[in-house]
Amino acid sequence: MTLDRNDVLREAAALLTRRATASMDDIAKAAGISRATLHRHFAGRDALIRALEELGIERSEAALDTAHIEEGDAVEALRRLVAALQPVSGFLAFLYGENQLFEGEEVNAGWARLDARLTALFRRGQEQGNFRVDLTPVWLAEALYGLMASAAWGVYDGRLAAKDVEYMVLELLLGGARRGSGNA
Repeated sequence: MTLDRNDVLREAAALLTRRATASMDDIAKAAGISRATLHRHFAGRDALIRALEELGIERSEAALDTAHIEEGDAVEALRRLVAALQPVSGFLAFLYGENQLFEGEEVNAGWARLDARLTALFRRGQEQGNFRVDLTPVWLAEALYGLMASAAWGVYDGRLAAKDVEYMVLELLLGGARRGSGNA
């Protein structure tokens, strides 16, 4: 059987979002590999965490690209984004919970790119008159991160159905972010 590094990282992210103190043995077991195999690919916990951060940022950026968030109406762009982020929400949950572990330039640059694009989306929505102006674009981006991470945790724990995540995140975020009354 060929080891898929990204599958190992996905399983590690799923476990670590639920149990941040999981051991390398626990991570190997969750990924269906031996601890020795895990260590051949990741020299230690720090190397595994860094690889998770890099892949999570890469996948989150790809979701932003897929959603074409710089195009069109900001509300519709946000809808596309939530749909595109859902498959990578486990990585986003991990990143959101662990983003202070490493302060390397590469990780900070990745977060800065994500933050800049999300902030620009919410600022555009404010300029279009769709989003409240009393909430900063930075806060709205943080709220999106938090909602997506919470949704991933709920799905992992079996408290939420994956098919409901997109609707629930959009209803709560848009219900709180939009000017005036109205549904998502």
